[in-house]
Amino acid sequence: MPGPFSGYGGVQGPDETDPDETDEVGDVLVQAFGQVMYWISIGLLVFSLVAFVNAAVHREDAYRAADKQSKPFWLIILGVAVAVNLFMGIMSFLPVLGLVATIVYVVDVRPALKQVSGGRGPRRRGRGSSSDGPYGPYNGGR
Repeated sequence: MPGPFSGYGGVQGPDETDPDETDEVGDVLVQAFGQVMYWISIGLLVFSLVAFVNAAVHREDAYRAADKQSKPFWLIILGVAVAVNLFMGIMSFLPVLGLVATIVYVVDVRPALKQVSGGRGPRRRGRGSSSDGPYGPYNGGR
């Protein structure tokens, strides 16, 4: 049976080659696709885990001051996103919902919390500037 490339200067199509060779090519492609999906799912897991930790370190009153949902709400939503990304495959519907929730937190809630906190992250609270001395800001001896 002639292949799709028969008659073009001796080029053989996949129908005219060894059937075992085409199976090997298919196996390599399936493995490559599986590796790509594995790394994407690891990336989504890390992304949602970082958002969950960030939501956990902010104070409850910052959420109220930013006029966003409460801290327990975001911890539950992002915790479910982490669990779904951990236990389910990327090809199902729930990890996509977890990704949307994580993106909403990172794009909308996190900047509002940073603005309410004075532009400082939750770990910098109580620390001064890097140029502060024991008695206040150091201005270079002026």
